[in-house]
Amino acid sequence: MILTKAQYEEIAQCLVAVPPTRQSLRKLKQRFPSQSQSTLLSIFSQEYQKHIKRTHAKHHTVEAIETYYQRYMSGVMKDGTAPVLLELANEVDYAPSLMARIILERFLQEREESPPSKSVINSMLRDPSQIPDGVLANQVYQCIVNDCCYGPLVGCIKHAIGHEHEVLLRDLLLERNLSFLDEDQLRAKGYDKTPDFILEVPIVMLCPLALEGHIIHWIESKASFGDECSHQAYLHDQFWSYWNRFGPGLVIYWYGFIEELDCNRERGILLKDCFPTNLVTLGQSIAQP
Repeated sequence: MILTKAQYEEIAQCLVAVPPTRQSLRKLKQRFPSQSQSTLLSIFSQEYQKHIKRTHAKHHTVEAIETYYQRYMSGVMKDGTAPVLLELANEVDYAPSLMARIILERFLQEREESPPSKSVINSMLRDPSQIPDGVLANQVYQCIVNDCCYGPLVGCIKHAIGHEHEVLLRDLLLERNLSFLDEDQLRAKGYDKTPDFILEVPIVMLCPLALEGHIIHWIESKASFGDECSHQAYLHDQFWSYWNRFGPGLVIYWYGFIEELDCNRERGILLKDCFPTNLVTLGQSIAQP
């Protein structure tokens, strides 16, 4: 779904003072019933991640870590079954999974008298049963399953959704008999930074208001909403590199984007929120399902 900048900012403004919970997402859907659940969830997640990045440093000072750890220890001594860690994260407005990481690192450092490795921490967050303390393991588990935007569970879900949309795009290309190379094939040829699909025979996307269509050499799938922050980062890190190496291409933001960001068409980067149907091959035959 394509939104104007004003529409996007209205949604983003509603997220400023709400906690990152599933209940908040339900209220957001009620406030904006015309927007899809997937679009709202993507915006919801992106806005919360921006907030976390802005406030990350204050939660990682020595004083803050010690305060959180002592509050955690005091809470579980009173009632180890209560969601102490989750409630602490919500109280200080920090992602539950990230709070769990802070407390787990502090716990292991005290137990082992040395900073734990990142790989050990990540493994324990993925599987809390590895944590050598049953109470903390349960507390970490509660944080992981109740975090809407961070943590290994969310990471797995995002990866699966991204892969699902790449498979969808592949199927659409095959249905239209469009020959392509995928990311794995391109890497096997020695390319280090590649879009999801390179078209072996370029296609032209026709535009009703344009005298000429737009040539497409590559297609990138993004299972997210294209806001200004993420889109500018993608332009810098990916899209312009693809353009420089392979020519003009198409980016599909499956959950929509801000309309004003589609401003590089003449330079060779097009944005869509679905697979375009108005395609013509360079041989002038219409590419149909």
